[in-house]
Amino acid sequence: MSAGVMSKGDGGGRRRRGGRNHKVMAEINVTPMVDVMLVLLVIFMVAAPMMTVGVPLDLPKTAAKAVAAEQEQPLTVSLQKDGTVSVMTTTVPQSELVERLKAISAERKSDKVYLRADGGIAYSQVVQVMGAMNAGGFSNIILVTDTGGPQMGGKSSGKPAARN
Repeated sequence: MSAGVMSKGDGGGRRRRGGRNHKVMAEINVTPMVDVMLVLLVIFMVAAPMMTVGVPLDLPKTAAKAVAAEQEQPLTVSLQKDGTVSVMTTTVPQSELVERLKAISAERKSDKVYLRADGGIAYSQVVQVMGAMNAGGFSNIILVTDTGGPQMGGKSSGKPAARN
């Protein structure tokens, strides 16, 4: 390295090799930013399928078409195989279900409620919960099912479903 004499006009900066005047580079290196964005994209792609709201159930299969999405977050009532009832993700005793649904119904615009019942649960229990939902102020009950189930003629369909 060569040692140079500093003059008043140098501003105390380092001397460059070759003595050429180089312009300041005003470009931003975007490679690290792109790397971070790609990592975030991968994280969200992996995490997104795990972000389903609700209680894990074994839903019955059907060949019905999917219901169109709504503006308001849908109210979901889940009936598990052991008879446990959950409103959204909160477990509610069956004795308090009607009162809880009445309180929720007073705050909502829509009278729609989605019922997710485990495929192995007795029909009578599903009907009891549907009656409680109706008594709680929800007259539009939508049964949620998995896709790919048999049609009435015995054929299988791979389309998403939710029945009115």
